[in-house]
Amino acid sequence: MKLRADIVDMLRNGAHQQDIMRTLHVGANLVVSHREALRLPAPKRGGRPLRPIKEEFHARTEPVDGGHLRWTGYYANGVPKLGRQGGSISAYRIAFGLAHTREPVGHVIPGCGHPKCVEPTHLEDQTMRLQLRTQLASIFGGTP
Repeated sequence: MKLRADIVDMLRNGAHQQDIMRTLHVGANLVVSHREALRLPAPKRGGRPLRPIKEEFHARTEPVDGGHLRWTGYYANGVPKLGRQGGSISAYRIAFGLAHTREPVGHVIPGCGHPKCVEPTHLEDQTMRLQLRTQLASIFGGTP
């Protein structure tokens, strides 16, 4: 069997099989046959360790005018999501957790008026919205 130099180089440099497949546009069987021909050990099961969620979150955002943060990751049903361990988590909930020392209550939404903003300090949960309505009602009258 003739071995491809690019696959051999990546295998010898410790690249993960998925990275080789994605980079060189080759199938798993080709990578496995190269690894076996080189007598390299099979990859360990379990994949890569997870990056901290804060890093994952910030890797999918970009700042925009006005101090807002735009989500560049994927959306599901109009909500920014971060894929994690086979599931997905709302980017709003992640961002809220980065700015506050408690878990959010109810839906987390941007309170700044900028659509889909994920800046942690711009997000509000149900408790914060109720508190704001109560304060406004006490100032201007009415019910919260």
